[in-house]
Amino acid sequence: MVKKEAGNGPKKPVDEKAGKGGSVYAQKKRQERTRSRRPGRKGRPDSEFDQRIVDIARVTRVMAGGKRMRFRACVAIGNKKGKVAVGLDKGADVTMAVTKAVNKAKKNFIEVPIVNDTIPHSIYQKLGAAKILLKPARRGKGVIAGGAVRIVLDLTGIKNITSKILGTNNNVNVAKCTIAALNNLKKVELKEKKNLKNNDKPRKDRQSGNIQTEKNEKNKSKKDNS
Repeated sequence: MVKKEAGNGPKKPVDEKAGKGGSVYAQKKRQERTRSRRPGRKGRPDSEFDQRIVDIARVTRVMAGGKRMRFRACVAIGNKKGKVAVGLDKGADVTMAVTKAVNKAKKNFIEVPIVNDTIPHSIYQKLGAAKILLKPARRGKGVIAGGAVRIVLDLTGIKNITSKILGTNNNVNVAKCTIAALNNLKKVELKEKKNLKNNDKPRKDRQSGNIQTEKNEKNKSKKDNS
């Protein structure tokens, strides 16, 4: 009898495209597993806060071995509903500096009082060499501001306001000064119409055009009779 030699059976076709990772089928399976573990950008939940870069600069520091180059980023974040913050930090590259600035800004949120899509009152703020004047505006006026002031006001959610930069134009200092001004705003509670009595409601006199109330008319009539 003739013994069959081992390894003389039919050989499977070798796939030239398969490399060190095995067959093409195994590589596709491996890729599908990694995709299921790491969902793409569409699958990730969107953050409620928007972020905008105020300023990016390249800074150097003189060390014993020479100059050390880094990047500084100033980022403003807000939810356009009254919450806003500004962060400043450094990193080895731009992306690292931006992420560190965002993380620092998330720890320093402030709440801004917004009345009828504007600020409750005008305010003048000074911070170092930066000086800013903010004034409320009527509905439909829009945001009249420029530079870093506009970025911070847009992220706050204020739709009608006027501003003026009176000091330095440095974006970082102006952004910090704007945050300080918004933080110093006082909350003004508007009186509800239900609390007003009928006798206190103002009405116009047809002849003179002056605004009078029924209480004032009664007081005048008493004085005339006396």
